[in-house]
Amino acid sequence: MGGLFSAYAWNKVWAFRQGFLMGLGNTVVTALFGILLALALGVLFGLMATSGRKGLKLIARVYVEFIQNTPILLQLCFLYYALAFSKHSIGVIPTGIISLGVYTGAYMAEVFRAGIESVPFGQFEAAKSQGFTYFEEMYYIILPQTVKIILPPMVNQIVNLIKNTSCLYIVGGTDLISVTYSFVTGEKTGGAYGPAYILCGALFFLVCFPLSHLASSWELHLKAREAATVRKLGGNV
Repeated sequence: MGGLFSAYAWNKVWAFRQGFLMGLGNTVVTALFGILLALALGVLFGLMATSGRKGLKLIARVYVEFIQNTPILLQLCFLYYALAFSKHSIGVIPTGIISLGVYTGAYMAEVFRAGIESVPFGQFEAAKSQGFTYFEEMYYIILPQTVKIILPPMVNQIVNLIKNTSCLYIVGGTDLISVTYSFVTGEKTGGAYGPAYILCGALFFLVCFPLSHLASSWELHLKAREAATVRKLGGNV
């Protein structure tokens, strides 16, 4: 069908561009809702892990250890086929959202736990002495201080979630990887392997790279603002 530099192969990819854009759209939608679920679970189990209550800490630990020590493909296939055989199938994309959200949520929980535990204990005592409830303490005092600490690993997990959408291929998804594979193996479109996979990789890069760059810029901005505040307070002492 033509090699990497074949104009014929690239023309075939261009003619199928709507299919690639559809796959990209499905990947972005799956990733977006998966990220929201992962963040919600990360905050919830991160707070449970640092709550000081043994029962909540145990539940959080079991969730994190079980999810982190089983493959995402296994979890995805179990959820998809368990629902399919029970006649309650919710479709590939919703299944992907739940699977990716739950999987990444376990890593997010560890990110939030580490961020909360990095805050000096005196901050917790000061909040309690002012009469803050646990949730007020976390919302107003603790979590804002963790942002610059948790931002880099949190963005890494978000980028990993976006790349893990490729796992939907195993259950016949319509994500970017699945569309690309269907293209290169199709009876009428097959053969343009190089151009198709280069385009697929470029689209993933265009989604993931700006996130990493934005997170780095934001982290530097937060550190610069904190340093400026420290200098200002020091000058007023």
